[in-house]
Amino acid sequence: MYEIMSSDEAIRLIRDGDCICVNSFVGIESPVELHEAIYRRYQRMQSPRHLTIISSAGFGVWDEERNAEGYIREGAVDRLICGHFGAMLSTKKLVLEDRFEAYNLPLGCISHAIRAQAGGLPGALSKVGLDIFVDPRKEGPGINRISIDDSLVKYVEVDGEEFLYYKLPKITVALIKGTAADRKGNISFDDMFMSGDALSICQAVKANHGKVIVQVDRLVDTPSRPRNAIIPGCLVDAIVVTEPEERNEAYSALTGSFEIPYEEWSVWNEKIDTVSAKLPKNSAVGNIIGRRAAKELRVDDIVNIGIGLPEMVSRHARKNGMLDMVTLTVESGGIGGFPVSGEAFGAMIGASSVYDMANQFDLYDNGGLDICFMGALEVDGQGNVNAHRGPGAFAGIGGFANITAKTPTVVFCMTFNTKGLEVSQKKGVVTVEKEGTVPKLVDKVASVSFSAKRAIANGQKVLYVTERCVFRLTPKGLKLIEVYPGIDLEKDILEKLPFEVEI
Repeated sequence: MYEIMSSDEAIRLIRDGDCICVNSFVGIESPVELHEAIYRRYQRMQSPRHLTIISSAGFGVWDEERNAEGYIREGAVDRLICGHFGAMLSTKKLVLEDRFEAYNLPLGCISHAIRAQAGGLPGALSKVGLDIFVDPRKEGPGINRISIDDSLVKYVEVDGEEFLYYKLPKITVALIKGTAADRKGNISFDDMFMSGDALSICQAVKANHGKVIVQVDRLVDTPSRPRNAIIPGCLVDAIVVTEPEERNEAYSALTGSFEIPYEEWSVWNEKIDTVSAKLPKNSAVGNIIGRRAAKELRVDDIVNIGIGLPEMVSRHARKNGMLDMVTLTVESGGIGGFPVSGEAFGAMIGASSVYDMANQFDLYDNGGLDICFMGALEVDGQGNVNAHRGPGAFAGIGGFANITAKTPTVVFCMTFNTKGLEVSQKKGVVTVEKEGTVPKLVDKVASVSFSAKRAIANGQKVLYVTERCVFRLTPKGLKLIEVYPGIDLEKDILEKLPFEVEI
């Protein structure tokens, strides 16, 4: 039976050595008060310590002085297992200093491994991750020198087929944020942007005889409608009622509490842009890439659009009338609306459905998307892509590996080089005003996020759209298939490539 507790009382349920699973998505829907209560207790008692924390998509809030950053920095955590570290500003720096073990697994594979544990299975099989960095035959999932646990990902063969087997430590504590708890302890998520892995996490914890702690905005007398109770009260140990943080009015568009027709998506997106960190939308480079990439969309496509340069695809899809003819999706579980980015990445304007994250990755892993648009840090002559780790920095693979593993058409949106690149376009003619100092087309990528060999075997169509030309993946490597007006083939492209390409 659940109890209503203060955050400090609830955190006493956590013991040294526990494995905590946090339900959040990059920078949204983290149970901030529960994390900060852990930090308060750790500062007083140096406990709980020797913690393992698992989160499919990470659990930061874009502020290195809030949420879990403090107790991680001061030594309470021995091991992190996450799909994405982008919103964990100080933590991702400490990872590279070997301060604790840290592992980066594809977001969807963590989600599926949590669900497997909820069903009494030790782990989950997946073809996602084969031949990329996480494959133990390549690098494995460890991010730093002390992360050498080889039990998290194993290469296996079943019935003559090859898979990776993802196995997580037994989860003993759930930290969840919901909207409301009714008098039976049922937890609803009505004002939340997503429910993520919440139910699977709670089921796994209870199967492991652990504790489920839920932070909510309010208590309500009227029981939730059965379909709205994401977590049944019988799975909950502690409910912590916390005054909800103030949100800008623009974010009300992301809860699904009122209908937002297609015609109003751009209005609400502009409102959110003003309060959420976003890349500038009006650069010539972004417009060139976004306009060309958007031409790959077809009526009735089911689509995923990554953050950064790929976001320009949606802008130009709106201009050419295609945006209303396709279905957009986001990794956290939303379908049929308009994904936002910046600090609210993972939320959707006008979604028609938001379901559990594991179900979204069922769709992605089995080729349910028609097309995806992704960014890239590096591409080599074979067509391999590094999208998760730059020199001296990393954010993590996130859902990238799942999204690109089986989608029939994959479009990478990237600049030819970076750091100082200046490009203009007038009347359709592209001019490279100044080259960047850091090449993005390289002889060999530093780490593989996308395997060209695997894509060829799968029969995927793969394009690499830049601000000056377009490449296509072939069995021999990259093939140059388009050069934009104004671009000199030799001077602007071939002379700057460290490898030969078919033309």
